[in-house]
Amino acid sequence: MSGNSSRINTLGTDSEKDIIDMILGPNANYDNRLRPTGENGTGDPVIVTVNILVRSISKIDDVNMEYSCQITFREQWKDVRLSYNSTFFQWINLPDPQQIWRPDLFFYNEKQGHFHNIVMPNVLLRLYPDGRILYSVRLSLVLSCPMALQYYPLDKQYCDIEMGSYGYTTDDIIFLWKQNDPIQKKSGLELPSFTLGDEITTTYCTSNTNTGAYSCIKGTLELTRQFSYYLLQLYIPSYMLVIVSWVSFWLDKEAVPARVSLGVTTLLTMARRRLASNSKLAPACLLHEAIDHVGLASCLTFIFGALAQFALVNYAARPRQPQKSFFNNDSTFGKHQEAGYDSSDLHIDPAARLRNMHGEFPRCCSSFLSRYQDRSKRIDVMSRIMFPTGFCLFNIAYWAGYLLPYKGPPLPGK
Repeated sequence: MSGNSSRINTLGTDSEKDIIDMILGPNANYDNRLRPTGENGTGDPVIVTVNILVRSISKIDDVNMEYSCQITFREQWKDVRLSYNSTFFQWINLPDPQQIWRPDLFFYNEKQGHFHNIVMPNVLLRLYPDGRILYSVRLSLVLSCPMALQYYPLDKQYCDIEMGSYGYTTDDIIFLWKQNDPIQKKSGLELPSFTLGDEITTTYCTSNTNTGAYSCIKGTLELTRQFSYYLLQLYIPSYMLVIVSWVSFWLDKEAVPARVSLGVTTLLTMARRRLASNSKLAPACLLHEAIDHVGLASCLTFIFGALAQFALVNYAARPRQPQKSFFNNDSTFGKHQEAGYDSSDLHIDPAARLRNMHGEFPRCCSSFLSRYQDRSKRIDVMSRIMFPTGFCLFNIAYWAGYLLPYKGPPLPGK
């Protein structure tokens, strides 16, 4: 039995060697410098079918607007010059891809890339009896991905993989996506700080230049940023700093060192956090509107407002300078009496005077503030209500404006 198996293997190896010698040997009439002449040798363009397996996405760089990925790239075409007859093999593997003609495909948005040669070159070249060729290779690429960061870190990005012919026009080569599963994802694929969408869009992007029209295909990956990290590292600590700055409203106005230290410390800490977040992003002035120009800047404004509030409290707590009363002059007093002024009105609390003259203060607020005779104390009491209320209203508008309506930039082709 073992002898029969050995004989079959020997015959199979000899047949495979004979086939390779017949189509690529010294006596073969094959020139790898010439492209195939269509499906049936009629001179039509070569149809190249492409599909990709995304093995990993290791880095998505917001600063340089690029992402790194490792893919298994496959393309299939037909070269009738390489057809053969065999009863032993459904296909054979060719040892050297350099021996045959291959499409001159390149990646439009590639920045860097390399093949893998450990332990052996990661290349598969399979030849079928009818002349169909399957070429598969493992690649590591750094691809450009222009990003719209106005909604960062509540954003969704669309990164492309663009491929096309460099030297052959559409009269010579046409690239097509494989009909079923043109772009596949490796099971268990995980991304750093992003989630890869289930739907990967494939489109065509044939380009017209001065030298002709060139076939191009494009795949689009949908990347949704994971928000939990930024919520824990940016938003919650920033909101805590804002709340800590409000502690000064409950400190006595005489505790000047404590209130000033608290305000300055929280202000500098918030400013440092904003600079640290900007250092991790692309250096553009209007890119990071959601987190920088609205989110962190508003927190910084509320903290500065709490520090400025103490300056107002300190000013209101100063004793008033004695002023010359125009009632000391009898003639002046008489003139004001004639005009209908009462000297007691000038000693009424300003809030009470406004309430009596114009009725502008609500009754509940007037009764509440009437318990505090000191103006500085009234400012602190009102700040305890106004600052948290204003911050809550801002956050309602912020999250409603940036999170709810945002669905990412328009998907290509839609």
